[in-house]
Amino acid sequence: MLRTQRNGGKREVRQDMSARTGEIEKTGRNLGGSAAMILRGVALTGLALYEGLLLLWVSLVLCLCFVGIGIPLLPGALNAVRKDARTQRRLAGEWSGVRVEASYLPEPAGAPGPVWKRAHRMLGDSATWRDLLWTLVNPLVGPLLALLPAAAVLGGIWGLSLPFVWDSLPESWNSIWFTFIPVDSQSTAILAAALGLVEVAAGLALLPRLMLPLHGRWVRLMLGSTRAALSNRVEHLASTRSDAMDMNATELRRIERDLHDGAQVRLVALGMTLSAAESLIERNPEAVRALLAEAKENSTKALNELRDLVHGVHPPVLADRGLVDAVRTLTLELPMRIHVTGSVPGRLPAPVESAAYFAVAELLSNVTKHARASEATVDIRYSDRSLRVAVHDDGVGGADTRNGSGLAGVERRLAAFDGLLVVTSPLGGPTSAAFEIACELTRDSAADAAAN
Repeated sequence: MLRTQRNGGKREVRQDMSARTGEIEKTGRNLGGSAAMILRGVALTGLALYEGLLLLWVSLVLCLCFVGIGIPLLPGALNAVRKDARTQRRLAGEWSGVRVEASYLPEPAGAPGPVWKRAHRMLGDSATWRDLLWTLVNPLVGPLLALLPAAAVLGGIWGLSLPFVWDSLPESWNSIWFTFIPVDSQSTAILAAALGLVEVAAGLALLPRLMLPLHGRWVRLMLGSTRAALSNRVEHLASTRSDAMDMNATELRRIERDLHDGAQVRLVALGMTLSAAESLIERNPEAVRALLAEAKENSTKALNELRDLVHGVHPPVLADRGLVDAVRTLTLELPMRIHVTGSVPGRLPAPVESAAYFAVAELLSNVTKHARASEATVDIRYSDRSLRVAVHDDGVGGADTRNGSGLAGVERRLAAFDGLLVVTSPLGGPTSAAFEIACELTRDSAADAAAN
């Protein structure tokens, strides 16, 4: 019985030691996490100081623009501001768990154009002005939010040290303040140490978990989408939904008209010809032979018209080979030299492929009809879960979505998928038209592409 009691006592001691060890490890992890959050706050403060220097640089460049010297430097300065804003958005998601979406307008592909046009395009984007406002305000507000935990810990350590260093302080320090406590004796130094202990505990355990998420919300407030942008987004979606419904109705009417006026007439004529041949098969074999030849010709024409109709809805090469090869096949039928570059690592959803294909077809049709260009390029890329297509030509320029050149139809087609078309076409050329559609690669098509 004594041996059993001893074994039971040893087990209780081991369990108690294991529990204490677990508590110590948990405390260590919590302290390590708090220390990491404090260091992140220090890093954000350093980033805010860099933004202050960046603001001085951008201000200098803007001042130099009045005399023309700063114009070549302006796109680089604005890109530096955008890069800093992207870093802040990324850190807000990684460190604070606050997701902040960027809302920059897509850059047109092709030739970059003159420096002043790039600067004008960037300054015309409202997101650029939000970034500039961020570099103005955050050097003042950001450190208050990010550095408060570290300041609380350092201040608390100073308060904890006062009872031990009070006697050795210079006489000029006989009356100092710690927070709201006037430290002028040993007893007030002890009171300051008690308050310092509270500040250290708050700086390690409480403030990092409050201030970093608050800093993330500050980033979202300044660099996220505004209420006006969200309102415009809702109006845009309502408009594109209506346009998509109108386009579907128009497409159905076109298909019905083409079937009624084309293949249906051929098929009716084919039936009548075969009926006539059936009635003459015994009396006039020669006439039957002529009627069968006519029926064969009508069936061939009906098949070609059906094939053209299907090609207008969803080209077979698009279904078989994908967007890039379908566009390459399309360019072979056009009377000018067109280079197709780029690739898509997999297959896109069929509706997106179809919309992108017909958008490229319309853009190339505009090039051949209106641009008077000698050559053109089509670049197709997929990155960041978006399809990006750019069409560039060396024609006379002057393309406008409002003058009935077909670009408005491309915009309506892309709007059904929340796509965006950007056209840069100064008089005299060249012309660049780029569009972007956010989409995911279909898994089975991507696997097929990888297998091939």
